[in-house]
Amino acid sequence: MSSIRARRQTRLSRSLGLALTPKAAKYMERRPYGPGEHGRARKKQDSDYAVRLREKQRLRAQYGIREAQMARAFEEAKRTKGLTGENLIELLEMRLDALVLRAGFARTIAQARQLVVHRHITVDGARVDRPSFRVSEGQLIGVHERSETMAPFQVAAAGAHRDVLPAVPAYLDVKLESLQARLVRRPKRSEVPVTCEEQLVVEYYAR
Repeated sequence: MSSIRARRQTRLSRSLGLALTPKAAKYMERRPYGPGEHGRARKKQDSDYAVRLREKQRLRAQYGIREAQMARAFEEAKRTKGLTGENLIELLEMRLDALVLRAGFARTIAQARQLVVHRHITVDGARVDRPSFRVSEGQLIGVHERSETMAPFQVAAAGAHRDVLPAVPAYLDVKLESLQARLVRRPKRSEVPVTCEEQLVVEYYAR
């Protein structure tokens, strides 16, 4: 990650009150307040709309997606049987870039997306270059054989990212040394390691 992007991610993390990268987490330990000269000042009470908007932005930032992608996912979640908020997070979690991160192949969602875009990642043996690709139950995520010897994947296979990532969730069966991960079933909201009050996101889009 470039120094400019790292600074931008750290600033966004402080603004949202949520560490989006390991580097941002370390920075926020030292400066647990918002960015800017007024970051330490007590903030006025946010409006209901501002609270809902902030929660939507927090969820978007954790998946590194654009507003249009988020809105489309919400519409699909609304059409799906069950609770819309839980559906939304479960659908986002089945994105290929999200699962590459959860499996430990990458250290951040930005790195996971980059690995997919550069065609290093396969699904059932075929290269996929769309981070938004929806992985289905039973599909196998792997690293293309020509990419396995690259330094980032050797680092990942050695488990180097485990110190900064949550434990592998139960919906993934990961063989890290082989750089393989299978989505064994649809994620459940309670298992997905994102910080979000999803009902606030639903209320934002329902306004």
